[in-house]
Amino acid sequence: MSVELSQLEQVVILGASGSIGTSTLDVISRNKERYDVFALVAGSNVEVILKQALEYKPRYVVMQEAHAATSLREHLSNTSIEVLSGTDAMCDIAAHPDVDIVMSAIVGAAGLLPTLAAVEAGKKVLLANKESLVMSGKLFMDKVKHHGATLLPIDSEHNAIFQCMPAQVQRAEQTNFNAVGIRKILLTGSGGPFLTRDVNTLKAVTVEEAVAHPNWSMGRKISVDSATMMNKGLEFIEAKWLFDCQPDDIEVVIHPQSMIHSMVQYQDGSVIAQMGQPDMRTPIAYGLAYPERIDAGVKPLDFSDMRDFTFTHPDYARYPNLKLAIEACRLGQAATTALNAANEISVAAFLDKRIGFMDIFRVNEQVLEHSTLKDLESLEEILDMDSQARRLAQQMIANQG
Repeated sequence: MSVELSQLEQVVILGASGSIGTSTLDVISRNKERYDVFALVAGSNVEVILKQALEYKPRYVVMQEAHAATSLREHLSNTSIEVLSGTDAMCDIAAHPDVDIVMSAIVGAAGLLPTLAAVEAGKKVLLANKESLVMSGKLFMDKVKHHGATLLPIDSEHNAIFQCMPAQVQRAEQTNFNAVGIRKILLTGSGGPFLTRDVNTLKAVTVEEAVAHPNWSMGRKISVDSATMMNKGLEFIEAKWLFDCQPDDIEVVIHPQSMIHSMVQYQDGSVIAQMGQPDMRTPIAYGLAYPERIDAGVKPLDFSDMRDFTFTHPDYARYPNLKLAIEACRLGQAATTALNAANEISVAAFLDKRIGFMDIFRVNEQVLEHSTLKDLESLEEILDMDSQARRLAQQMIANQG
């Protein structure tokens, strides 16, 4: 029995060519009776997007880069798919009146504006772009409330925390932890590929070593962030805004097996944990169907085959970027915006082999120290701080060379 198009929830995928985007398409393909791909949005990867467009037949494809859109338009000339380009088009599609759900999975600051556009249009937003909250936490969450958008975290850790929260917190009816008996959020992290490596050898880490995560299949930038644990630092900042809490309400715990994705500790001594395979399709499926559950294509855990679980405190000598991010969270929005911008520039420089692995921290620390930290009241001020920090990072990298 066929389902009318109008009955299907229309989904826009921001960052369709990345790992989250492809996993989202996989979940949608398993639930064709519920979802339809309205638009694919990406940067410049024509080859991947062309294949996706021909398979899922969206109404629109939007490429960040104009040259990529031109190339894609030629390839799709015999189809009804409309190809657009640029940030304005990305924002327009994210806010399109026919759209129900927007997956925000563009890595970095580039995802902020289209995600905000979806929020301002009152969409159901599945947030896999942590930089949106790191850069503009208060402004972003205020807009979610003002426009009546539904915000569901997709990062495995925040999705796990969300699942472990009381229903009042999930529905944003109550954010006071004491009122619902919460003592602390326990944010887990694998420790990345260098958990047991001699700290004194970290300066010799190669790009190839840094992008080889032991548990998760991720993009290069996120893999480096995991190796430095800046990823966990950004998640710490994101958790503060998502759950309307303070830095002291969050504790980072190293859990190398990545089976417990995060936990919530309650005042009566209980700890509720969310467990599952290290597969992003689980939180994606949860976000798409919330509050229902759908097939994610993920193999369930077999507890008879599971290894021992281990937990440790993070070693800040090994992960100075994590400590820096927590300090920035305490300093406020300007600090987290500057740190995120600096980190994007320093990680890109490392991936280009222009600086060493430990130089990522040095650049980030120096940018934070030399940035003028003031209250950021508007999106324009946030973007200006972002630009200033990027220029400062680039200068420091040039000076190190």
